[in-house]
Amino acid sequence: MSSQTITQLQDPPSAERAQSSTLDILNKNFAESAHLDDLSRFLDDARNSKVQLGQRLVESERVIDVLTTNTRVEAILHLDRARELASLRDSLEDDLAYLSHDLVSAPSPTGDDNAPTLLEDIDTMHRALKELESVRSYVAVVERTLQLSEGASSQMRHFNSPITAAATSEYQALLALVNGVKHSCSPVEDIGNSHGSLNLISFMERIRDKTWADMKATLFSTLISASESLKWPTAVDYVAASQEDRSAFESAVSDLLALQEIGESLQPLEENEGLYPLQALVQPVALRFKYHFELERNTNRLDKPEWYFTHMLNVAHDHRPFMEGVMQRLISSSKFRDVNVWHNYTTLLLPILERKLKRSVPLLLARPALLAHTVYQSLAFDSSLRDMGYEFVKGKREAQDDERREAEQGGISKVILDEKDWFNTWLEGEKKFADDQYHEIISATDAWAVVDDDKHEYAQNHASRDIDLKATISARRIKALVEQVTDRYSALPSFRQRTQFLIHVQLPILELYHSRISSSLDAFETLSSTLVRTVPGALGVDGPKTDSRKLTGGVEGSQRLCKALLSARYIENAMRTWGEEVFFLELWAEINHRASLRMTTGSHISLPEHNAKASHGMTSEGTIFEELVTQFEKLSSRAEDMLVQQICGECEVALKSHFSALATHLQDLDDRAAEIAVPSTLLPAVALLSSHLAFLRSTLPASVVTRLYRRTASRISEHVLQRQVLFRPGLTRGPGLTRAQARVIQAECELWAETSQVAMSTSRTRIEKPWSRLLAAGRLLGTDLQTHQRLLDVVFDGKSGDGWEELLDNVTELGTGGLGMDEVKAVLMLRDDCRR
Repeated sequence: MSSQTITQLQDPPSAERAQSSTLDILNKNFAESAHLDDLSRFLDDARNSKVQLGQRLVESERVIDVLTTNTRVEAILHLDRARELASLRDSLEDDLAYLSHDLVSAPSPTGDDNAPTLLEDIDTMHRALKELESVRSYVAVVERTLQLSEGASSQMRHFNSPITAAATSEYQALLALVNGVKHSCSPVEDIGNSHGSLNLISFMERIRDKTWADMKATLFSTLISASESLKWPTAVDYVAASQEDRSAFESAVSDLLALQEIGESLQPLEENEGLYPLQALVQPVALRFKYHFELERNTNRLDKPEWYFTHMLNVAHDHRPFMEGVMQRLISSSKFRDVNVWHNYTTLLLPILERKLKRSVPLLLARPALLAHTVYQSLAFDSSLRDMGYEFVKGKREAQDDERREAEQGGISKVILDEKDWFNTWLEGEKKFADDQYHEIISATDAWAVVDDDKHEYAQNHASRDIDLKATISARRIKALVEQVTDRYSALPSFRQRTQFLIHVQLPILELYHSRISSSLDAFETLSSTLVRTVPGALGVDGPKTDSRKLTGGVEGSQRLCKALLSARYIENAMRTWGEEVFFLELWAEINHRASLRMTTGSHISLPEHNAKASHGMTSEGTIFEELVTQFEKLSSRAEDMLVQQICGECEVALKSHFSALATHLQDLDDRAAEIAVPSTLLPAVALLSSHLAFLRSTLPASVVTRLYRRTASRISEHVLQRQVLFRPGLTRGPGLTRAQARVIQAECELWAETSQVAMSTSRTRIEKPWSRLLAAGRLLGTDLQTHQRLLDVVFDGKSGDGWEELLDNVTELGTGGLGMDEVKAVLMLRDDCRR
């Protein structure tokens, strides 16, 4: 029932509605007057009904009051409950919103309030649970690995000799475990460490290797203990040892060989690992080496690397009889019978030196002299081992031939030389030393003094006649310095390192010396130039007090040029000899053969161009110093040209006064004079030539003197011939020369040859050859034409064909002397009695 219905029921009765309802009832029931008889009854019924309704009304009101009261109470209760439910609903909505927020991750969390959501926490805990399960499996594998490792080591310690495969059962189980884990993890190896393997696998492999090392160490200790009874590591007298000691030693050796055989059957071993018994015997040697050369002992000195190198050589030498006699026999009964025991033992000794060098060299980098000394001692050690029959072989068999050849030539020195920084430091130190030596040589006060070379050295090293026994001190010392550098790097095992030494140390010395000689010739040309002589202070010459003639004139000037010539020629011939040596021939062949070396030397201007044939396997031509030889040869030729120019130029200048006085001298000549007097104006030029030739003969090689003499004499001869004979001043329009005047000219011409003969101290025939044109002209000019009328007829009239050369030879005794027909005519026409 609705509250509206209840409200309507509680309203008081409506009179109008009652009256209307009564009227309706009356109209319905008493429509006619006949029906009025029933009105009394109807009224009675109405009264009874009213009474009943009144009672019911009272009852109803009473019930309504009760119900209203109850309803109000319930309404109040329900209202309170509704308020509680509303509050609960709001609380639930808040909780729902909070949980919804926690369950949904923010797409881009910002700030500190974005904590992980519940789902994320649950997911994290699930992953952590899985990781814990993996860790449990990981730890189980590690635990099993460690258990097997400890079991294998313990098994080896308690197993009695002889060693069999049963002694390695625990290790075999460990090896199977490691291989099984590797196989299981192979699909995920890409996500491992930088070496391409999982950390678990790396750990297990380390445990496996350590276990095997521990097993070896167990047997090593047994062998070392047995060897101490033999007084190892001193020289062993095996025959003098007791039978019990020898049996214990042989048993320990046999056990180690058996273990190595088992190890090779289980897994491949490292290359060049060495025999296990020899590894054990090396340990006491290494311990003694450490005591002497690595601890604070007087024998541990950085400046004495030869001490530990010699110690190791002595060890290899002293133990060789024991290795080749006893150990080789013991090992011959195993599968390693083909192994050279002493060679293998020596190979195991080398790591001791390698460790020593790796500790020592960093301390030597700041001390170039000690570093170089250590390098040379290491090279000497390698050479000594090779002399003992040891071969340094490293690298894989499939390496290329060139690389393998260099590896075979390697040795303990490669520990230093193959370290790029160490090698470069050593190279720079050697370069600085060579440069300092060069500057000391050049700066010496007697650097350009000419001295006799050692005759014994000359006889051994020089076979060419172009080389005399004289050279400048600087040239000899430069030669010795270059040879010293060659000795320093000739023992290097790598051709690449030799090439670097050649380019950075040796060739620069020769280049600097070439530049020094060239600059001295440039300075000589500058001082002797006409501009310097005419303008004081020109081209850097210091003022009027500096007389350039004193520096470049006379014998002193020739001496300066001879020093440059001797220096250049001496080094040139030295390089020719070096280029033919086996060391440099091999180096040049390798440079032409290898592309890497060709790239290294390709841009160096002092090396010849590479031979394309040699790079294709054919024999290379030329030598490594061919380009420098050419440069020094040009320098020598330049010095010779300057010498010729110097001598000829001075003689021509001295002849100017003589040529100027020719006409006057001939006019004053008495035709009746019995003796022929040479003009005094000629004597300075002749004396100057004589002094120059005498100096050249006493200073330069005979072949060079001969070459310079021919060039100088030919030029002076031609100059005198042109100026004094063919184009003599005063004769072009004069009456001609009398025979007495002509004989004076002949005497002058003969004087040049006679002076040269005295200065050169050689035969007349050899001396006259360069003067032949001048001598022929002088003798022809001074001859008695009356007795040689036939010659005149042949020359001027062309009689008797071409026999004029024979007739001319009767006059000059030189044949034509190089004169042509026209020149002969011109000479003869200078005589006043030649009427042609």
